[in-house]
Amino acid sequence: MTNSFASPSELQTALAQDGYLADEGLATALFVAMSLPQPLLLEGEAGVGKTQAAKSLAALLNTPLIRLQCYEGIDASEALYEWNYPQQLLGIRVAESQGKSLTEESLFTRDYLIERPLMQAVEHPGPMPAVLLIDEVDRADEEFEAFLFELLAEGSVTIPELGTIFAKIPPIVILTSNRTRDLHDALKRRCLYHWIDYPEIRQATAIIRSRVPKATEDLTAQVASAVQRLRSLDVQKQPGIAEAIDWVNAAMILGLDRITADNAAQTLGSVLKYREDHDVAQAQGLGWVVNG
Repeated sequence: MTNSFASPSELQTALAQDGYLADEGLATALFVAMSLPQPLLLEGEAGVGKTQAAKSLAALLNTPLIRLQCYEGIDASEALYEWNYPQQLLGIRVAESQGKSLTEESLFTRDYLIERPLMQAVEHPGPMPAVLLIDEVDRADEEFEAFLFELLAEGSVTIPELGTIFAKIPPIVILTSNRTRDLHDALKRRCLYHWIDYPEIRQATAIIRSRVPKATEDLTAQVASAVQRLRSLDVQKQPGIAEAIDWVNAAMILGLDRITADNAAQTLGSVLKYREDHDVAQAQGLGWVVNG
């Protein structure tokens, strides 16, 4: 058991003290994932705090956060390992200059291996397990999902030239998905699952204040309400808590203690990222957006 917390509520309290306000459901999911241990798949809209959950957990445990950012076309050389070909070539030239011969096996040893995030997580020596964040796994293709199965199910990785390597201290694995596509059932079966929804206004205000402690309660509450109203409009990209934090930070940089219809346009780019969404908000009326 890798969990140093006695209960989900204890973990929830510790995360809050460290600046991440998780609700009971998320704290429970993290607690169970740490205790089994078993990978945890966090899904939700962009900006609701999925990635930050992994970052905060690693900070709380004082253990490395090892992040694998997924993208279309990612493969084993970026995720697991690759061979250091320039170093291998140098080794061949040195051997030739000394009149020695090198076997193929001698060129494919740990000395020439470049570890990528999955390998780094499996090889982490402890004492606490590393937190392995496989971020936005939905951006990768189905072949890459299948590639992850061994790590997720067995806590091991296989390198053809070296064999199967098992983690002495299995990492705490957190996968995130924005649901740009459906993940395969085989991947989901290997994971615990939790959906992170947009927080209600009271919780959103508390989260913003925890991340921007110098902001006034009035400003954070106003922005939390305004963001919720923006999500009710027909926008392409609904803003989340990350955008709300950016909006408050932008307002503070400009010396604003309140966002008005007149100054909202100056900072709207912090929260809406499409021109069409700006048009929708302005058509609705920025006064309504910031004041209801």
